[in-house]
Amino acid sequence: MVRDYRLSDPKEWAQAQFAGAKLGHKRRTKRLVKLAAQMALDTMASLPDQNEHWADLKAAYRFFDTEAVTFRVVAEPHWEQTRDSGPGRKLIVNDTTELDFGCTRQIDGVGPVGTGLGKGFLLHSGLMIAPQTLEVLGLAGQDLFLRTPVPKNETRAERRKRDRESQVWGRVIDAIGSPPPGAQFVHVMDRGADDFEVFSRAQRQQCDWVVRLKTLHRCVRDSQGADRTIEEILSQTESSCCYTLQLRARPGQAARSARLEVKYAPVTMPVPRQPAASLKALNPEPIEGWVVEIREVGAAEGVEPLHWVLFTSLEVESSEAALEIVEYYEARWVIEEFHKALKTGCNIERRQLKTGGRLAPLIGLMSVQAVRLLQLKSVARAEPNRPAEQIVPKRYIRLLERCRKLAPGSLFTVRDFFRTLAKLGGFLGRKGDGEPGWLTIWRGWEKLYGMIRGAELVTELER
Repeated sequence: MVRDYRLSDPKEWAQAQFAGAKLGHKRRTKRLVKLAAQMALDTMASLPDQNEHWADLKAAYRFFDTEAVTFRVVAEPHWEQTRDSGPGRKLIVNDTTELDFGCTRQIDGVGPVGTGLGKGFLLHSGLMIAPQTLEVLGLAGQDLFLRTPVPKNETRAERRKRDRESQVWGRVIDAIGSPPPGAQFVHVMDRGADDFEVFSRAQRQQCDWVVRLKTLHRCVRDSQGADRTIEEILSQTESSCCYTLQLRARPGQAARSARLEVKYAPVTMPVPRQPAASLKALNPEPIEGWVVEIREVGAAEGVEPLHWVLFTSLEVESSEAALEIVEYYEARWVIEEFHKALKTGCNIERRQLKTGGRLAPLIGLMSVQAVRLLQLKSVARAEPNRPAEQIVPKRYIRLLERCRKLAPGSLFTVRDFFRTLAKLGGFLGRKGDGEPGWLTIWRGWEKLYGMIRGAELVTELER
């Protein structure tokens, strides 16, 4: 399938993403496509602001109140397109986020989030990206679910019998399924996925994985067949290489450079002695893989040293291969950007629908909108020197040049176009500012599209 990067026309984009939705009636599908196109003009706006006419707003409310309109049915056409994005290795970055609609609103059909006072959903997403460029290809699958409070005084035996929240990692792996011919899926997951059942499900789907381990004292078999803990194996393994990683700023932590030491070793992970019923049903076998350790050396006083231990199904027989595994795990920040785009760029937690059944399909629709926001940035990152006219219509480029008082032809490349677009949205573009983020690009896009729409209306009046 040839992917279309022309994200400029909301109607064309909405048709490509949602026309395949199986909603039980053609009129419902047409309404979904129209809704998606209207929302794409201003993803941050409320439903009343996104629908220009009262009739359209009433139709939107009726749409989300229809039993056949669900989270899965709305988003599934996009998931299917993403999974069919062509041959080659693809990373699927997995993670869960909480969607909190507050503690004061009366909303039926939602569950506890946060400390238990908030009300909302948990959303687990598998975001597919290109390994080298981190280009966002789309969502390969998602799971929207409610948190079930843990029973008081629950025993380990009781816990193994009930459905656990952590099982969502395996559910989404199964929902995404096996890669198409010529493609390779590598699931990249955090410590929440450190579960033998998750590895087994990925293996059954013929997928690979890179998972950060949270339990290092578990007993595995080393390359000689001896039973030892992962900690013991790594402590007796020599460092293969060192490299410097630029760490991004986080809440409470400034950006910094970290000097990292890398080790790797083959291991075989045995089946747990007391597997849960869901794992027993898979008839599991021991899993062969590799552990890769990244440990910070020479950290400044008062700074907690970085330490990751990754378990992967990919072969790691050289320092270069080990560093590639580390790069895959480092790409997890992209899904954090997706969550930010969904919550900030699409204002999903401020939506005022009054039941979980109505909010769920809206979350599916806005998830795909959030991908579009990220793709504006990832296109510029992936192919910065590509001619801009292959991405957006020529008249859009010329209008942006006129708006920014640039000579015709100044915005030849994709990078030129998106940096200038971001400046329209507030990006300063100073020497030390780096590349613009998706938020300033999107704000510039809204302004530019407003100008384009105004020019089109004036042309219609003059005919």
